[in-house]
Amino acid sequence: MSGISPFKIKVSDEEIDDLKARLKNARWPEQATLSGWEQGVPLDYAVYLMDYWRKDYNWRECESYLNGLPHFSTVIDNQEIAFIHLKSKHEEAKPLILTHGWPGSVIEFVNVIEPLVNPVENGGSEKDAFHLVLPSIPGFGFAEKPSVNGWGIEKVASAWTELMKRLGYDSYYAQGGDWGSAITTQIGISQSHACKGLHLNMALVHPSEGAKENMTGFEKEALRGVDYYMQSDSGYSKIQSTKPQTIGYGLVDSPVAQATWIIDKFWRWTDCRGNLENAVTRKHLFDNISFYWFSKAGASSARIYWESFNKVLTSNEEVLIPTGISVFPKEIFRASERWCRERYKNLVYYNQLTEGGHFAALEKPEEFVKEIRKAFDKM
Repeated sequence: MSGISPFKIKVSDEEIDDLKARLKNARWPEQATLSGWEQGVPLDYAVYLMDYWRKDYNWRECESYLNGLPHFSTVIDNQEIAFIHLKSKHEEAKPLILTHGWPGSVIEFVNVIEPLVNPVENGGSEKDAFHLVLPSIPGFGFAEKPSVNGWGIEKVASAWTELMKRLGYDSYYAQGGDWGSAITTQIGISQSHACKGLHLNMALVHPSEGAKENMTGFEKEALRGVDYYMQSDSGYSKIQSTKPQTIGYGLVDSPVAQATWIIDKFWRWTDCRGNLENAVTRKHLFDNISFYWFSKAGASSARIYWESFNKVLTSNEEVLIPTGISVFPKEIFRASERWCRERYKNLVYYNQLTEGGHFAALEKPEEFVKEIRKAFDKM
């Protein structure tokens, strides 16, 4: 394993004290002029959650958990890549790289690690075993941030193949949602020599005009969802894809700004039925927020939008390797099986679930694991 070093997350006591002081001294805006979430995170809910973050949340528990996992870093194309690598005890385990998105992180996968690596003890069989690699996308997390532009989905996809090769995996499988879906799809396009199959929990397709004829109820609802996103829910993406540096000043300087920037999306994109804690625990929510805050990733994580967002919105390049797609009902972009087949030409598995949203691995870990097992079992 050339050029691979142990990696530890180290947040000082001073940084934790600084966070609490900033939260205590926060300047608050007035109430929104509408009740509810129409204009963003409600003031009373923001105050309530920041109070929890300052008084009750314990970052050290999360830090200790992450540092207890086999954490490493390596340099690929002059960029430090931090990743977790867990080997299954089962010899026939499949190497699998899981890629997070924004505003997620490797925290998304904490509930699925054990059943994927040790399936026999977790409702599966030996054939369901995976060697897991969980990298942080460059610009996300505690590795050094990119200092040059160019780290879009194409470069990340290539880096993931190089990472897997360094770990001894000449061929591998890939899974992702959100930006992880875009990167995993790109792996299917440009890294098909190394990748044996994909699983996505957010299919990226642009149905043809022919595929919009005689639409089903699901397809009509899916298009309405895209329209809602573009009209009422995508302001963050327009900012991050045009001025990531400018928004980054506020996100890196203000914990309230960073937290509410993330909370707004978690509330909108999870299957929470109006109460975020129906979908994710406060602890997991603030593990993820704190991961962004302490790694100062507000600007650097936004830059992937500047690099690749327009490509993701327009590209329909075909994917020829075996692909499985799981559609959770509260996902931002949903696609029918016939729409998926237009782009993913070797679709071996497709399923629509009845519960869950954008952060599927965190919201519905048991269902997520079952979907991965069923999809890769067909490859």
